[in-house]
Amino acid sequence: MSQMATLTNKQANEYLNARPTYPTIWYKVLAGRTSDHKVAWDVGTGNGQAALGVADYYQKVVATDINEKQISLAKPHPKVTYLHTPASMSDDELVAKLGGDNSIDLIVAAQSLHYFDLKRFYAIVRRVLRKEGGIIAVWVYNDLVVTPKVDSIMKRLVDSTKPYRTPTMNLAFDGYKAIEFPFKNIRLGTQGRPKALEIPHKLSLDGYLGFFKSWQPLVKAKEQGAELLKPSMINEFKEAWGDQKEVKDVAYKAFMLAGKLYESRSGC
Repeated sequence: MSQMATLTNKQANEYLNARPTYPTIWYKVLAGRTSDHKVAWDVGTGNGQAALGVADYYQKVVATDINEKQISLAKPHPKVTYLHTPASMSDDELVAKLGGDNSIDLIVAAQSLHYFDLKRFYAIVRRVLRKEGGIIAVWVYNDLVVTPKVDSIMKRLVDSTKPYRTPTMNLAFDGYKAIEFPFKNIRLGTQGRPKALEIPHKLSLDGYLGFFKSWQPLVKAKEQGAELLKPSMINEFKEAWGDQKEVKDVAYKAFMLAGKLYESRSGC
């Protein structure tokens, strides 16, 4: 289902360290929109962060990912079942592992929807999401705000990645404005009009620079022989940061889409 590149062990660890923590209020709001709280599915779970957040509100969470290395780094939780779901797994097998048709109260995809085969994924969603009271919510973050000086350097780096970005990456850079999301609007972001959010976070300079080590546009550029984050630019970041031991308050710009299934229309 996912087209995400397989990460090396080192990249997976860097990805884990750089990823922000999603606000708990998001899970509370989503839980308030589902009529039941038995089973949730975190698809493209990565390190399991969203699964752990959802587990506070649901009796059981099934967290799946195509990447075994990511799942191996996920934090265990008594309510969370982690499953490796390779691309070779059939839809019927996946549906069975999730609990069968019409069995999921909440589906979440955090920072992952743009990697999916959407036609296949949405067909599975229509099977497993509860017809009454089930919700699907997806979100992505695509920018990191620190200070004007740091952000201006970041903008130059972001602009330099344009020739190396895939269409998949551009869906994320565009804040999911152009991604297909064929679900009924529940006023938490809908197709073409994602809801703008912020994720507060704290980062040291080392953590900030570590963010780039697993950043897919830079990884892709490097695969093509282009080292975009040059030592001179790293030095610019250090100078703009100021006290290199200072931990700064930063904000990730995020965008959410959420909806429910449209009512099926049966013929007369």
